[in-house]
Amino acid sequence: MLKSTDIIYSDENYVIINKPAGLLVHPSYLDKHESQSAMKQTRDLLGKWVYPVHRLDRPTSGVLVFGLSSEAAAALVKEFTERKVKKQYVALVRGYTEDKGSINHPLKELWDKMTDRSSSRDKPAQEAVTDYITLERIELPFAVRPHPTSRYSLVSAAPQTGRQRQIRRHFKSIFHPIIGDAKHGDGHHNRMLQEKYGLNRLMLHSNRISFNDPFSNKLITAEASWPEDFSSLLARMGFAMQSKMLTEM
Repeated sequence: MLKSTDIIYSDENYVIINKPAGLLVHPSYLDKHESQSAMKQTRDLLGKWVYPVHRLDRPTSGVLVFGLSSEAAAALVKEFTERKVKKQYVALVRGYTEDKGSINHPLKELWDKMTDRSSSRDKPAQEAVTDYITLERIELPFAVRPHPTSRYSLVSAAPQTGRQRQIRRHFKSIFHPIIGDAKHGDGHHNRMLQEKYGLNRLMLHSNRISFNDPFSNKLITAEASWPEDFSSLLARMGFAMQSKMLTEM
């Protein structure tokens, strides 16, 4: 359940929370048995209705913005559409990534047989760009075929576009899938890390968002601290996790 300490910013138009991994953003008929969502829990904490502005995958933790009115939500959605909102994530990926890079790999819309029955499956891929820098690399003495050891990188990623599961799909496309990703990841590494270190989540966290308030033009920057399950796994694996890792890209 969300706690008041999970609210990291609020004003008359917006509230920003640190969403736990595993929590839906809003109710979905795709999971009719799930009664809880970040939208519902934020509404209950504030005692007022909130309106979703952007997506955050269920297994991803971190920064999530809601509007406190439909007008405020629509105004910020426009900022997202015009690519005026800066987002930053931290992710644990397989292998040694380059010191820095830009993944420019068009992505097709993900088609779902339940929600997209009337839409075309033949839409062309859309532009998708993710910039990243490598924060730290480690090597573990555990063999995962075909290699005698296991290598991992901690990266900071900044998506320049907002495609569905963009960061997860992009790192898979450069052969550095995100650890703990059941859909786009490496099952061999996931299983090893689960057995050795207790991996139990997608290792992707949205740690910062920055945008100009559409009404006042005031710059709003919010940072979401790393969840305990995220940071403790990194520590057990041997990452140093210096404070400089959260430096803005």
